[in-house]
Amino acid sequence: MTPKRHGRETTISDIAAAAGVSKATVSRVMNGVSTVNEQIAERVRAAVAELGYSPSATARSLSLGESRTIGVVVPDLANPMFHQVLHGLNSAAERDGYRVLVADTREHREHEVEIARDIRNRTDAIVLFAPRMDRLTMLDLLPKIDPVVVFNRTTGKRAGSVLIDYAEGIGAVARHLIELGHTKIAYLAGPAQARSNMARRDGLAVVAAEHPEVEIITVECGSSFEDGYAAWPDVRETGASAAMAFNDVVALGFLGRLAEEGVRVPDDLSVAGFDDIPFSQYSSPSLTTMTARLGDVGEKIWSTLLEQMRGTADLEPTSFAPKLTVRSSTGKKK
Repeated sequence: MTPKRHGRETTISDIAAAAGVSKATVSRVMNGVSTVNEQIAERVRAAVAELGYSPSATARSLSLGESRTIGVVVPDLANPMFHQVLHGLNSAAERDGYRVLVADTREHREHEVEIARDIRNRTDAIVLFAPRMDRLTMLDLLPKIDPVVVFNRTTGKRAGSVLIDYAEGIGAVARHLIELGHTKIAYLAGPAQARSNMARRDGLAVVAAEHPEVEIITVECGSSFEDGYAAWPDVRETGASAAMAFNDVVALGFLGRLAEEGVRVPDDLSVAGFDDIPFSQYSSPSLTTMTARLGDVGEKIWSTLLEQMRGTADLEPTSFAPKLTVRSSTGKKK
């Protein structure tokens, strides 16, 4: 047996020379091809053990036609909600030996399709976070980037989908405020084309029908800290005694503005968010919000994607029901 070489990494050529076989034979043995003569295979395995050969991930990827990497396309990495989903997704994928490559479209909807196809060409599968992509565009894209799981969008079983029940969640927030005696409630709406914002509006319509004595007033807002901060003048005009924000990020920006304006929360105005991002429990006052179990959502996205990669998925959408977490920012109407 050829002695182990020092000063450089052992290569497949070294193994082939030590075992007296071709590099192609070494590759077949390393990949578990059963057609190789067992005596020859044993010589190769002995050379591998002797020389300490370990095939690189890149070489293995080229050999097996897989990268052990998945891609994730998100619209805005600055949003802490995505961080929590990605953390759960990455942790689960890592346990199964996969890496996660993230691409941020920075809210440029016109580039989402191009970026998704590019990322899919570099990876084994993809997760699509595209809340504002036109539905027909999305449905046309899905077969071109399969296997794929879509977050917070239905796909007509054309791909896996994992959803948060925003309609039910925002309804729970509204009912909580109504139970506290609030009859005029402002909703700081998210981006008009966001599917999750549309779902929230649907949920609020149900609550409004249940409680005709309650007025729910939509205030066009957005999804960022800045949007929440800027919303105060419009909310003040409504005369509402409570406000529900599209998400916690908006709610926290709104709370910052209220503190500057001397508005007492919840004495003068109750405020609630959605998502339960880590910052929400440390705001002043701590934020009432909907807990969406975002880490669990990320893990489910991964398990759904893995089933598709293995060809065992049934493509039935999975929906997570968020739960109300009551903190100090909401109180009885004075």
